[in-house]
Amino acid sequence: MNVVKDLRDRCALTQRELAEKARTSQPTIAAYESGAKSPNLRTLERMARAVGLEAAVEFVPPLTREDRRSLALHRAIAEKLQTQPQPTLERARRNLERMASNNPGATEILARWRGLLAGPLSQILEVLRDPRPSARELRHVTPFAGVLSAPERAEVYRRFAAAERGEER
Repeated sequence: MNVVKDLRDRCALTQRELAEKARTSQPTIAAYESGAKSPNLRTLERMARAVGLEAAVEFVPPLTREDRRSLALHRAIAEKLQTQPQPTLERARRNLERMASNNPGATEILARWRGLLAGPLSQILEVLRDPRPSARELRHVTPFAGVLSAPERAEVYRRFAAAERGEER
């Protein structure tokens, strides 16, 4: 998890735009995102305030390998959702309706997805990229099945496996 990248994605900013708002340099933002440098808590708080947010520390159970893999897959889905919002949302909505008719006991979590899919794109993207437990739970019952092609999924899994082995950042 890279909190600087997550902050930038959440605000839909380029590295340069975040750097300007946070009164730092684009190379510094790039170094934080690549892991070459680590921002301290005070820096993260300053960056969050610069974009109208507040930084908060939260202690949660660690991500399991399955959680990390699901997060990698859903981050790729988020990229596709950003570049192809209409067909991606249409597929998710169709999947959701099929899931609701096949699983009448899952009404609560499906209702949460229904609300998300009816809301702004930014909220959906946040859930797809969020490592916290509430988003993990939602992703276990994802309506985004079939959004990525088999080759796209295979590439996500290849990159994930390489990152787990420490071969990629």
